[in-house]
Amino acid sequence: MTEQSSSDPVPVPVTVVLPDRQEIRARLYSWHQTPGGWQGDVGLPSYRNRQDGTVEAAEYRVWLDAPDQIRAIPGVDYGSVPANRLPKPSLIQELLGERRPSGWVMQGLERGRGIIHAPDCAEAPQGAVTLSLDRALTLAEQPSVRLCSLCGAAAELTPLLRGFEDGFDTD
Repeated sequence: MTEQSSSDPVPVPVTVVLPDRQEIRARLYSWHQTPGGWQGDVGLPSYRNRQDGTVEAAEYRVWLDAPDQIRAIPGVDYGSVPANRLPKPSLIQELLGERRPSGWVMQGLERGRGIIHAPDCAEAPQGAVTLSLDRALTLAEQPSVRLCSLCGAAAELTPLLRGFEDGFDTD
């Protein structure tokens, strides 16, 4: 695979596996990298009806997953097929991994009690309104509200409530 060029790509033949497991020849125009793998811009052979009532050869363009739906043909050179690669993650993204969704959510309990969670916490209520940082801190100051320790709400919000030195020896 080569990087995408500005000129129209010359398609190369591939084998396409149809849903019923039939295999047909098609034309591969380009590759596109996704978080889940590679997809190919493929032209499937077809027919279409013309206005004058005749039938003509046509091509149906579709994105298909490799290698489940697209197979290489032995002896065909795919080195000229343009490839759109995902940008390389920054060093920070590589070290820290995926970011969680921003904001906080409140799990209401009986008698006015509650627990503040990160939105993606397994214990967070589904469909809850996302709270801003300021709103979450205001709620967290109430004696009847706790911060979840499973999702990191406690670790992230406690220093903002009590100061960053809380828990450190200051001797």
